[in-house]
Amino acid sequence: MATTVRRAVLTLPAAPLGPPNPLPGLRPLDETHVLDERSRDGLPREMARQIGFGPLRTLLPVRVLDGYGRERAETDLDTIVIENDRLRATVLPGLGGRVHSLLHKPTGRELLYRNPVFQPAQFALNGAWFSGGIEWNIGATGHTTLSCAPLHAAVVPAPDGGEMLRLWEWERLRDLPFQVDLWLPADSDFLHVGVRIRNPHERTVPVYWWSNIAVDEAAGTRVLAPADEAWHFGYEHRLRRVTVPESDGVDRTYPPRSEYPADYFYDVPDETRKWVASLDADGQGLVQTSTDRLRGRKLFLWGSGRGGRRWQEWLTEPGTPGYAEIQAGLARTQLEHVPLEAGAEFSWLEAYGPLTADARTVHGEDWRAAREETDRRLESALPRERLDAAHQAWRPYADSEPVRSLTTGSGWGALEVLRGGFKLPGTPFDESTLGEEQQPWLELLRGGAFPYPRKVTPPGPTLVGQHWRDMLETAPAEPLTEYHLGVAQWHAGDLAQAVRSWERGLGLAPSRWPLLRCLAVADRLAHNGQRAADLYAEAFDDLCQERRDGEEWTAATAALGREAIDALLAADRTAEARGVWQRLRPAVRESGRFRLAEARLLLAEGDRKGARAVFDAGFEVADLREGAEILGEIWSALSDEPLPDRYDFRMRPPPAADPRG
Repeated sequence: MATTVRRAVLTLPAAPLGPPNPLPGLRPLDETHVLDERSRDGLPREMARQIGFGPLRTLLPVRVLDGYGRERAETDLDTIVIENDRLRATVLPGLGGRVHSLLHKPTGRELLYRNPVFQPAQFALNGAWFSGGIEWNIGATGHTTLSCAPLHAAVVPAPDGGEMLRLWEWERLRDLPFQVDLWLPADSDFLHVGVRIRNPHERTVPVYWWSNIAVDEAAGTRVLAPADEAWHFGYEHRLRRVTVPESDGVDRTYPPRSEYPADYFYDVPDETRKWVASLDADGQGLVQTSTDRLRGRKLFLWGSGRGGRRWQEWLTEPGTPGYAEIQAGLARTQLEHVPLEAGAEFSWLEAYGPLTADARTVHGEDWRAAREETDRRLESALPRERLDAAHQAWRPYADSEPVRSLTTGSGWGALEVLRGGFKLPGTPFDESTLGEEQQPWLELLRGGAFPYPRKVTPPGPTLVGQHWRDMLETAPAEPLTEYHLGVAQWHAGDLAQAVRSWERGLGLAPSRWPLLRCLAVADRLAHNGQRAADLYAEAFDDLCQERRDGEEWTAATAALGREAIDALLAADRTAEARGVWQRLRPAVRESGRFRLAEARLLLAEGDRKGARAVFDAGFEVADLREGAEILGEIWSALSDEPLPDRYDFRMRPPPAADPRG
């Protein structure tokens, strides 16, 4: 059977994504993967340097995705299927290019953890993310902002003369184009994946990449990698070196044996072949290997504790087998960003396929023998030299132009190519992809002025690159221009100038609430809590007077109302916070995130019984953040009873427990 690339449809119970949050992401959402300063002492020099290189200050220019819920309905998802005699790979081009399934046809074995539902949760850098399959993480520490975004996809020629699937997009946090090429050589048991990240700019850019592979966490499954040590990172924000396989008296290569979620970044020697495998009790499973550019290998495990089990249910459905993630990345740990010089590129080749090893050796007490057995079986199935040769054979084809378009991503890449005049063979960002969101920026680029919208609407997204900031600074100083300029200045770290731009815009702005909200964020960050509360109250009042019907207005009201309630409660202005809650529309107040807000309000008002009744009635906060402990904190103020299972999402030990996880 010749390798084929075809379109298909996958039907799953799916929760709708909902509209993007109209408020600009002036602060990162992810505080989970921040390293405690004390942990930096004694780190290898390169690791310490890369941990401190290019941390995110904001989420800009990307918008937050937090409008999803938890009510699922049967939904058709577009897929692209790559198939030969040995493997069938199913790709979701509209959801970050995720490989949903990798089926080994001779044995009928699914090699990945295949999620039976599509359920967004707040794990991505910008919110919505879902579990399962193989995901391509580019941008910054955490799950990519493209987790639930469409990519461009097309058929291109493969190195062996067949067909290859190309996925590509413009990653906006780092302002970089990238591509992922997937193909199946004839009669191959391995899916080949060529990745290229290019830096078309005249400056060095911090780069992050991790390929995350979800695998079944069945009893007896062991994760193996060619390392005797690892860097452990848990939700206590500490990074420390541990031994492999056993640390703190537990063999951590069997995921269910740990109690709490944790990362184990394997310290793979430079000269060693790079691979990671997940093999079950019979010695069968999946192996991932790559050329040496992709140096890092990792195990993420949920652990057997209540919080980890609850998260697994939350991301899929009760009764579904658990999963772990084996991962491969550019750096030794996910806390690092690697410099990519001006005009340069990174490229590498990955391979994914089935592996069978001697079960007694793989699961024996001799760790060295277990990993040498795995390495030997991998070398027999796919020799290292053959993989390196396949990478070299693919490199000329990375520039091949698409021969058949399959799906279309965003128009942001086309806008950047127009602005910068970039030449990017193999990844066309055509002007035909420019859409409504890009239109005002296209007018600024061509005419030097930022246009006002034709209807009253929340502001669109802000571009924050230096080139766009320069254009905004020379454009006529209209209120909407000042708003966008302030957002761009904030992203650049010029906080004082951003505040001045927003204050200038307020004078003549027909719509004041977007500017007031930005000023409120600035005051809250500066620990001016009362003034921030004043500004939030004024902003919400202005929005309520201006808002219209429609999805984007509902999203804006919910987002600003949530922030305003939080700021007012922090300033001990409970009555005003209650006033904001009362002006939310009934459907918004009934959502889980605002049922939690109601419990907080009742507690602040001294009505512990009423707050407890909210918990007893039950609610689900659809966008509960990874690592968030708010549910447990409020419960502990209401009751001495144990936190109910449905609210237990704790990902670290309580303070009195052993923090070594």
